[in-house]
Amino acid sequence: MTVSSAGFPLPADDRALSPRTGYTRAHWEAAADGLLGAAWRWATPGRALLDLPGRPSGSGVRSDGLEGYARTFLAAAFRVAGAGGADPHGWLDRYADGLAVGTRTPGRDDTESWPLILDHHVQGQPMVESASVALGLRLTAPWLWDRLDPGVQDRAEEWLRGTLRHTPAPNNWYLFPYSVAGFLESVGRGDAQTARAKDRALALLEGWYRGDGWYADGDSRAFDHYNGWALHLYPVLHTHLAGDTALSAHYGARLREHLEGFSLLFGADGAPIHFGRSLSYRFAAGAAVALGAVTGHTPLAPGVSRRLVSGSLRYFLDRGATGEDGLLSLGWHGPHAATLQHYSGPASPYWAAKAFVALLAPGDHPLWTATEEPAPSEGPDRVLALPAPGLLVQSTAADGIVRLHNHGSDHLRPHEGEAEVGDDPHYSRHSYSTATGPTAVANVPDNHLAVEIAGVPSGRRRIRPLGAGHGDGWGWAASWHRPVFPSGPPMVPGLRVESVTVARGGYELRAHRVTGAPPGTRIRQTGWATGPDDTVRSELYGLHGWHTQDQQRAPQGTAFTRWAHVPRLTGEAEGTTLFAALATLTTHPGTAPLSAAVTEVNTAGNSVEVRWADDGSTTRITFEPLTVRHDRTERTED
Repeated sequence: MTVSSAGFPLPADDRALSPRTGYTRAHWEAAADGLLGAAWRWATPGRALLDLPGRPSGSGVRSDGLEGYARTFLAAAFRVAGAGGADPHGWLDRYADGLAVGTRTPGRDDTESWPLILDHHVQGQPMVESASVALGLRLTAPWLWDRLDPGVQDRAEEWLRGTLRHTPAPNNWYLFPYSVAGFLESVGRGDAQTARAKDRALALLEGWYRGDGWYADGDSRAFDHYNGWALHLYPVLHTHLAGDTALSAHYGARLREHLEGFSLLFGADGAPIHFGRSLSYRFAAGAAVALGAVTGHTPLAPGVSRRLVSGSLRYFLDRGATGEDGLLSLGWHGPHAATLQHYSGPASPYWAAKAFVALLAPGDHPLWTATEEPAPSEGPDRVLALPAPGLLVQSTAADGIVRLHNHGSDHLRPHEGEAEVGDDPHYSRHSYSTATGPTAVANVPDNHLAVEIAGVPSGRRRIRPLGAGHGDGWGWAASWHRPVFPSGPPMVPGLRVESVTVARGGYELRAHRVTGAPPGTRIRQTGWATGPDDTVRSELYGLHGWHTQDQQRAPQGTAFTRWAHVPRLTGEAEGTTLFAALATLTTHPGTAPLSAAVTEVNTAGNSVEVRWADDGSTTRITFEPLTVRHDRTERTED
């Protein structure tokens, strides 16, 4: 073992088996042990709670302590189960002790007792943690559950059944009682209540499936990392453990289709796409890739799967995610407050434990024995449209950066009004990447089209997709939204913004049609936020409708840089007005300036057309009716 930047020892790199990352199965076992050892230093005397240092979540300190127990238990369970019960560090004894003590008097205000599980709007977080406890017990049943005193088993069941009796949040939370029910049935404690919980969850899951391997996280249009680390993980893992071949095939086929596109959302440096909530879970982004390899429900070769999951794990361990004390911090690389949500507490990052599902593949599994192969983002330039979630993925070989253009995911719940919901930078921006993060709420928004009326810039809340598609080397996605204003009248009658992103190579053609704009309206378009010392470079160039260009400063920075600047274009609108611009994000030093990328721009009515300098091809966007075409000399593609 060698001392690593992760704060705990790791084996030496194996560049023969893993030429891309150097990581093997031994590195995964060592990482699990290191993370667990660091966390257990903060356990209560009875081992029921792990009170990690840091700011408390909105659920309070006791719930946070349960979170520390439950989420680390999941890592330990994958570690021990994957080793066939071998437990050289005695992790399971600790969790057995904590289970016995924590369930003795649930709800009591003492040092060790676990909080009760109640409805999501009353005291909901323990319901989340019950799923990790249940999965941990299920995975380790021969070595932990089966050896417990019957009284402890009964107390644990009674506590877990709180999840079955209470109401989850209206999203992926319904998979928590599903997981609890699956465990209880696996140990002979199933009944009508467990059957109802499973049936309810799966019925909802069917309604949330949108196609292309993507689920919405509830009755909304929230598409993010919860697809992989929750909506796919729980049903696929349960059916795999239960040996239910019919349901395993059903949900496994969806996971396979999901991975066709999702596997492109990791940069060549291993970074997952920085998009959506709960990003402090970090390398949990690789859980779906690992689960696909374990269950066989994957389109990826074993060497590609390991390259993705190990690349993601190493990306964060090499960039200070754990710090000198070995604890996962609340943030991205290191601590970063703007990445967090109100429910984020000191132990929240340990949902990263879900990535250790990879360890369920034994040492002789192809996931570990195959030589690493390049990630999808390390191949040729690619553009992939995902029409169901309304996303457009763009990767470039020269720099290994992946970009996600968002025309379909907004995280607004169906009952919420747009004006009542604050800006969420992790969903509201038009574009995200593996090399940049969004600017904070108090700073100038990056990758945003703002309508400014009476000096008040608008926000983007509910995103209504208009379509997406791709051809050979190019693709597009489109959406519309009603601008929302944080002060003064929340909306302007008739005001609407329609937006189209066309990706081609490293270029982004951004076109907008603003309708219903009152006299004196200003329009502002921003580009990617980058730091002064970053190797990545952001450019924005106006093609039509823009009058001025400048750089804005974002002193709060992003998850990637402590201070950032953002390119900005400004124009004016009245009635119906078209705007078009080019944007790039690259580390490639040979990239030509954007002013040389297009030789001709033509607008007519509701259309804008550009001619590309490199091959003379044209891209034409028509807003009414919406059509996007990319024409070459030899053929036309829609």
